[in-house]
Amino acid sequence: MTAETENDTEQLRELITRARVVLWDFDGPICRLFAGHKAERVAIDLVDWLEGRGLHGLLTEGERQSLDPHVVLRAVDRRHPGSDLVAELEERLTQEELRATSSAMPTAYADPLIRTWTAVGSRLAIATNNSPRVVRAYLESRGLLSCFSPHIYGRTQDLHQLKPDPHCLNRGLRAMGAAPSSALMIGDTPSDLTAANSAGVPFLGYARNARKDKLLREAGATVVVDSLWAVLRLVRAAQA
Repeated sequence: MTAETENDTEQLRELITRARVVLWDFDGPICRLFAGHKAERVAIDLVDWLEGRGLHGLLTEGERQSLDPHVVLRAVDRRHPGSDLVAELEERLTQEELRATSSAMPTAYADPLIRTWTAVGSRLAIATNNSPRVVRAYLESRGLLSCFSPHIYGRTQDLHQLKPDPHCLNRGLRAMGAAPSSALMIGDTPSDLTAANSAGVPFLGYARNARKDKLLREAGATVVVDSLWAVLRLVRAAQA
């Protein structure tokens, strides 16, 4: 809500007050995982690893130039689903994500918002395309693991179940015995929105810059904030 209006605030308040379960995407709303260990470099390294094994032809030129490690991983999985090659590539990405946790940048107000929501009795879960091992490592480093554990649902070797597929959201809802209408998904990409819509879960967009705001709104997001401060303020006010 760059230019906050009374209607924006009311829509956000309604989302927050109805939510008994909050499903968080990880990379974006909670932290910038690759703030210091660039995702672009990771993608290039994965492409180089494939090419070093004579597998250059597995990727299209667009996939090689994407600079997105998940694009590389999904591309290989589409051509060799469930293979040892995919398992090894996924593990290589997980190791890079684990290295990135030490230089990840916490999203402003995420830590106090997580703690406040937990303190007032809301239940929290992670629904992410990152490795759950990575999420646990980061949350533990911030003293936040107990706010989510055991409800951390991330990437498995069944890569077709990554968002925008709603699989990780549905896993969280089932495990917590929560109706979709009683939950809220916080995400920062159109794929998060698509997954939430498919699962029937209300969606709150987080956009740290104008480009992400535009992408979310063009995808159909109706409530988007540029800072979690607006959410924290309303959670606190609702309990006052």
